[in-house]
Amino acid sequence: MVKCSPVETRARDSAFVDQCSLSGLRERLPLCWPTAPGTPPSPKRSYRSHYVYLGFADLEDWANWEELSDFDLVLRLVDFSGLRPVLAQLLGWTSARGRTPFDPVSMFLLVSWQLINQWKRSVALRNLRKARYADYRQRFGFQREELPTEGGVRYFLTTLGRNALAEEETVTVELGHGQADTIAIHYLNQLLAASVALIREAGLVSPEAWQKALVCPDGMIHDAASQMRCAFVRESCYQPLGAEDQRSCLAQEKDKRGCDCDTLACALSCRYAPVRDPEARCVVYDASNQDSVSPDLAMAEEGKGELRYGYRSLALQFAEPLRRFSFVLLDDFLPANAREENPATALLLQLERFYPDLQLDVVTGDAGLGYYSFLHAAYQWGAKRVVDLRADSSDKRKAQWPIRGYSDKGRPVCPFGYAHTSNGFDADRQRHKWFCGQTCLSGTTPLVELDHVSYPPQECAYQDPQRPHGQIINVAETFKNGSIRLVRDIPVGTPTWKRFYHRARNASEYRNSVLEGWGLKRLPVYGEPRGRALTALADVWLNLTTLARLVREATAAARTQLR
Repeated sequence: MVKCSPVETRARDSAFVDQCSLSGLRERLPLCWPTAPGTPPSPKRSYRSHYVYLGFADLEDWANWEELSDFDLVLRLVDFSGLRPVLAQLLGWTSARGRTPFDPVSMFLLVSWQLINQWKRSVALRNLRKARYADYRQRFGFQREELPTEGGVRYFLTTLGRNALAEEETVTVELGHGQADTIAIHYLNQLLAASVALIREAGLVSPEAWQKALVCPDGMIHDAASQMRCAFVRESCYQPLGAEDQRSCLAQEKDKRGCDCDTLACALSCRYAPVRDPEARCVVYDASNQDSVSPDLAMAEEGKGELRYGYRSLALQFAEPLRRFSFVLLDDFLPANAREENPATALLLQLERFYPDLQLDVVTGDAGLGYYSFLHAAYQWGAKRVVDLRADSSDKRKAQWPIRGYSDKGRPVCPFGYAHTSNGFDADRQRHKWFCGQTCLSGTTPLVELDHVSYPPQECAYQDPQRPHGQIINVAETFKNGSIRLVRDIPVGTPTWKRFYHRARNASEYRNSVLEGWGLKRLPVYGEPRGRALTALADVWLNLTTLARLVREATAAARTQLR
């Protein structure tokens, strides 16, 4: 059987070609940026620039498609006018007073143009003045005589980032044992939700995929713009010294050089703490999906990992299995050493807010998400948990598997050491059925051979011929002993498991490669607010350029069919 590439798969999808090509979309163009109900209009009465949608007439000539980038196609397919009140709210504008600003849509498109072309701010602003980029200047809504400064661009990103986190709106993440954590809503996810709405409006997502959604959270580490000066920097390093106070030094506690903070240079903050990236942290990245996020220099010095200093963006992605593409639903921005399970759980809990009609079928993730908060939230959503297994020292004690009732792979084990066989997942009851099948009577070797037990065990109560399936076990949210760490709704390592898990990994690797290609492996901006805003915009444009790329593919396939 010849395997088709994703492009070939989509080209053979008649519904995709008919609905998503230019001819299929023509009556629906432009795709208008959706404004959430209840969003107040921008309080500003005038702007120093003004974005106006200029149409898509040049797309009627196929020769132009070869010259236009995906960014250019987005400018023609999407009318961004509806974004103006959303950005005004995110920028915190509450009145018409003050200096006349640039149109926030113009600034949004300018920053996005700079991001995708991997330009410095100065280069982007210099190019905006050139005659060769006059068409971009016109589509952004700028006049050549009045363009923003570098400070204006910095203000735009900084303000968006600072206003991104809600002060009063939070989601509650259950941690187990009666404990809970509250995590703020990320307002920039409004932009992501709008970009997803455009993808759906263009007909790119099949209804079947949206009603049986596969979602996968995954993080990407971004090096900070500041240079690392100490691997053990923490929040206390940025606290001013009082008359009698002295900072404790984590580096010295780890027998490293550190800093005594006894000089005037350390009065406001430790001189080894980069002041322009106070939220950035170090992590030893060992390319493992087991969670190991402590800045342990010994690991890095022994070659067991790479020491990274910066931040971590966390994206919740949607994988479209039928048309074989992916996009970002929601995202968050964290210090590099932050654990992912609770923020990822918060993203899952926000799906109902941003996508009320989405129905989850499978939630995937690496072993760093294999904690109660995430596994419990996925189960409460009614989704199958395809999360890699998080190891524990107890898994190495095989003699304990029959006692606790399951192996290190989450497979039920009978008291005599025989592994059970999967009989499938009952979606209505949300539980997985396992049975022993009386394998002890067929000469099967036990998974764990116990001392002082004669095989086959004569004392087994499930060897009755009238019970041909033997012992039957139903595993729902947890095992019988209350443990959730290794409970999975699809057996680990099976073809079904691998299909879902690899699909999710492909989506994560695609996002990481795109953001790295846009120069975000090392952030080009200082500070958590700007980093948060820039990575959020990058995820928005990953979605928008995906829309443009697929429309281009559908249009090319439609032309091929007409020949």
